[in-house]
Amino acid sequence: MSIRVQQTPNPNARKFILPAHWFDRPVNYGSAASASGEPLAERLFALPGVYNVFTAQDFVTVNKTPHSAWEPLESAILAVLAEYLSQATTARQAPLPGAQPTTS
Repeated sequence: MSIRVQQTPNPNARKFILPAHWFDRPVNYGSAASASGEPLAERLFALPGVYNVFTAQDFVTVNKTPHSAWEPLESAILAVLAEYLSQATTARQAPLPGAQPTTS
């Protein structure tokens, strides 16, 4: 499962582009507390330095704190995304409420 990483105008944000349309509606998680009960967002917030997660259509944008380095954070985010998408696909479960994985 190929996930591409794209820089954004914000040096503290990275866009992780998924191989297919995954989320039916955009959802912004502005804190770990707001991600409670959402497995993907919870896993991303568990990584040191992550302070915001945004999911929409075929991408996930992750913001980090300014003092955190992208390496090794970017690699850890990729690992979390790959594992989660693999498990969600295998279990045929929706990634997040209101979202259904699709094959495009």
